[in-house]
Amino acid sequence: MSDIIQLLPDHVANQIAAGEVVQRPASVVKELLENAIDAGATSIKLLLKDAGKTLIQVIDDGKGMSATDARMCFERHATSKIQKAEDLFNLCTKGFRGEALASIAAIAHVELKTKQENEELGTCLKIEGSTIISQDFISTGKGASIAVKNLFYNIPARRNFLKSDTVETRHIIDEFQRVALAHPNIAFLLHHNNNEVYHLKSSNLRQRIVAVFGSKMNEKLVPINEQTDILDIEGFVAKPEFSKRKRGEQFFFVNDRFIKSSYLNHAVVNAFDGLLEQGSHPSYFLYLKVPANTIDINIHPTKTEIKFDNEKALYAMLRATVKHSLGQYNVAPVLDFNRDANLDTSYHQNKSTLKSSTPKITVDPDFNPFNEIKQKEIHFPYQREQKSQNWETLYSSVSIADEQKQDELFTDQQEVKTQKTFQIQRKYVMSLIKSGVVLIHQSLAHQRILYEEFLESITVKEANSQQLLFPVKISFSSAEIEMIYTIKSELENAGFSFDEFTKDSVTIKGIPVSVTESKITIILEELLNDMNLEVPDTSFSHFDIMAKSFAKTLSIKTGTQLAEKEQESLVNNLFSCKEPSISPFGKSTFKTLTLNEIDHLFNS
Repeated sequence: MSDIIQLLPDHVANQIAAGEVVQRPASVVKELLENAIDAGATSIKLLLKDAGKTLIQVIDDGKGMSATDARMCFERHATSKIQKAEDLFNLCTKGFRGEALASIAAIAHVELKTKQENEELGTCLKIEGSTIISQDFISTGKGASIAVKNLFYNIPARRNFLKSDTVETRHIIDEFQRVALAHPNIAFLLHHNNNEVYHLKSSNLRQRIVAVFGSKMNEKLVPINEQTDILDIEGFVAKPEFSKRKRGEQFFFVNDRFIKSSYLNHAVVNAFDGLLEQGSHPSYFLYLKVPANTIDINIHPTKTEIKFDNEKALYAMLRATVKHSLGQYNVAPVLDFNRDANLDTSYHQNKSTLKSSTPKITVDPDFNPFNEIKQKEIHFPYQREQKSQNWETLYSSVSIADEQKQDELFTDQQEVKTQKTFQIQRKYVMSLIKSGVVLIHQSLAHQRILYEEFLESITVKEANSQQLLFPVKISFSSAEIEMIYTIKSELENAGFSFDEFTKDSVTIKGIPVSVTESKITIILEELLNDMNLEVPDTSFSHFDIMAKSFAKTLSIKTGTQLAEKEQESLVNNLFSCKEPSISPFGKSTFKTLTLNEIDHLFNS
C-alpha cells in the first residue's frame, strides 16, 4: 500500500490553528490589544467598522518593530516573549505562544505599519491569507498600527456563523473593558463606525472603573486591600444592595491578566453570605498579585483559565478579606444595638496608638436601699365589664352570636360554590372546567399574555406613548448607551420617546402606556442583558427580544396576591392568546388534570 499520511501545507495548518485562536472579531481585538501592552504602549486606539467584520485597527505608541521583526512576527511559533521552556513557568507578558498574528493573517487581509524610535523610516507590510503581498519602507510615527480587514474572507462558512453586529460589538466591548480595567495607567480610545464609545485617560483604579461603567458606579464601591506572603489583594466590591440578577460585573485579574474562576467566585459569594437576595450576584473588581512561578497560564489558547499551586489558601484569604472589608465599612449588618462608636478602630490602626484610661467611678452617698418606695397607682386603660346578674340574658347573647356565625358560614359556602378560580400559595391559579381542573402558573401565563400584547403593539399596531411630565435621565455606561442607540428605532416603535443621548446617560420623555415610570430603568437594564443573547441577525429578532424582555420584567411575580376578578382575567386572557400553552421562553404555562386522573391518584 502507498503511504497516506502527509504533512499539511502551512496555509492549511494556519487556518486550523486560527479556528482555536480566532473565534470571532473579539478574539482579534484581545490579541492585538495585548500585543500593544507588551510593547510598552502608554496610549492605545481601537478603531472598528461593522463590529469588526470590515475593519479592526489597533494603533499604539509602543517600541515598534524592525523590518525583520515585522516580517518574522507573522510566522507560526515566532515570539519575543519567551526563549526556553522554563520561561513558561515565570511569565510576565500577555502573549507567549507566537500563534496569534499568524492565525489572524491566515484568515484576513492584514496591513502592518511600524517603526522603532531610533529609526528614520518604518516598515509597511501587507499580507492576505498568509501570503505576503508587499513590504515597503514608509514614513510613520513610533509604535505600530495593525489593521485587520475582511475577517474570515476565505472561510465563508465561519463568516456566516457570526452573530448580529449588536452581539459581536458587545463581545468586543467586553474584551476591551477587561484589558482597560487591567491597565488603568494606559490611555485607551475606542471608535466604532466613526462614533466615540470610550475615551479613557490614564488614571487610578477607581477612576478607571467609574469611567468604564458610568458615574453611578462610584457610590457602589467598597475598597479591598490586603497583603500577605503568598497573595496581595486590592480592588473593589459593590455593596450588597446593588447586586444584580445576572452576571456581568465580576472581574478577576491575576498579575494584570483577566481570568475566569468559578472557585474564586464562590469565595467572594460566600463572603456575602446573608447579605444577598436569592439568585443575586455581587459585582466585584479584584486584582490578585501572586508569584509568577505559582501559576500555570498555558491551559487554553484564550489564557483565561489559570491553575494555582495553593487554591485552598487563596480561597480562604479572598473570602476573609472581602468579609473583613464589608464589616469594616459597615456594609454587613450589626446586631449590637448599644454599640459605642468611640470603641471603633480603623482597619489599619497601629496597636501602639491605642490608649486606655481608668474608668471613673461615681458614688451616690445618699443612696439607701431600705427606704420605702411609694408604689404608683396603676390605672387600667379600659373598664372591666360588669358581670351580668341575669343568666337568661347571658344565654340569649350566646345564642345570638352562634346564629350570626352560622349565617356567615352559610354565606361563605354559597360564595365558594359560585367561585371558579382559586389561588394556590400565591403562585398558581386553579380553574374549574367540566372535565376536571386547570392549574396555571400565574407568572409564566402573564408573560405569554404580555408578550403577545407587546409584539402586536410593536409590529402590527402603532404603539401608544405617554409623555412624562418631567423627563427621566438615566445613567448608563458608554457601551450600554451604544447598544441603546442601535435599537433606538425599535424602542420608539414600542412607545419610548427619547430626548437626548450623551456619553453616559439617556433622557427619556415618553414611555409605553403599560409601563410605569418606576420600571423604566429596570426594563432597559433587563433589555440590555437580553440583547447579549446569541440571536441571529434578522429584522424580527430585536422586536422579539424586546417583547420577551418587557414581558419578563412586567409580569406578575410569584408571591403576588390576586383578587378573584384578577384570577379570572388572567385565565380568560391566557386562553385568548395564540399560543397559550407555553411561555415566551418555552416553559409550560398550565397543566390539565381530568377527573379520571384525580381519581387515579387516590385509587393507586
